[in-house]
Amino acid sequence: MTDTIKAVIVDDEKKSILTLSKLLDVYCPNVKVIGTAQTVSESIETINFLKPDLVFLDISLPDGDGFDVLENVGHRSFEVIFTTASDKFAIKAFEFSAIHYLLKPINFKELQHAVERFEQVRGDNMLNEKVSILKDSLNKNYKKIILPSAEGLIMKDLDDIIRCEADSNYTIFFFRNKEKLLISKSLNNFEKILTDIHFCRIHNKHLINLKYVERYIKGKAGYVVMQDESHAYVSEGRRADFIASLKDYGRSLL
Repeated sequence: MTDTIKAVIVDDEKKSILTLSKLLDVYCPNVKVIGTAQTVSESIETINFLKPDLVFLDISLPDGDGFDVLENVGHRSFEVIFTTASDKFAIKAFEFSAIHYLLKPINFKELQHAVERFEQVRGDNMLNEKVSILKDSLNKNYKKIILPSAEGLIMKDLDDIIRCEADSNYTIFFFRNKEKLLISKSLNNFEKILTDIHFCRIHNKHLINLKYVERYIKGKAGYVVMQDESHAYVSEGRRADFIASLKDYGRSLL
């Protein structure tokens, strides 16, 4: 039997609260809505009093935002799923922080998936770290990323990543300290969020940190030598973009 998930919905629009409550009742019956709130102050009081497992949190509220709620609640043993009508840039920030999000209007399948993801990470006790990374990323201050591994969520510095290698639907991360991690997301996912912050996709299997390129060996089967002495092939179709990205990165250091 699936454990009941106690949830609080925070949204400044009553209609949105009612819509999400109905979707949860129909499509996620193990989620029980135990309270709602429409302002920052009301949200803090409700969360502290009811002590939910999960909070559906709107980013924009009339007296502040969702971060004000998270920074001021006393009860912190819960997971958060942000609800937002925001743009692609904000979505990228959510990916860095491993915080769940739902785009409005909320689709019931995406809601079910978000609840399933919550159940997988339930009890990871990393809310503070995730919120910190989310705020930094929203300000384009990309320093850290939270990665989902078999052992749970792991926080890593972006500057410690030398390269990433595709392994079917997984990705192997290689770090400066010789550590390797198998991450349960595809390389395509990390290409989307890392390629404009000195990472470059050079092959179907390889995404590299330009900061750690030691040299590029030209040729039909050209490859890069990384600072850890590993080699990564550069596909013919990606060669021009790689060389341009490497030059741009070099100029950014001047």
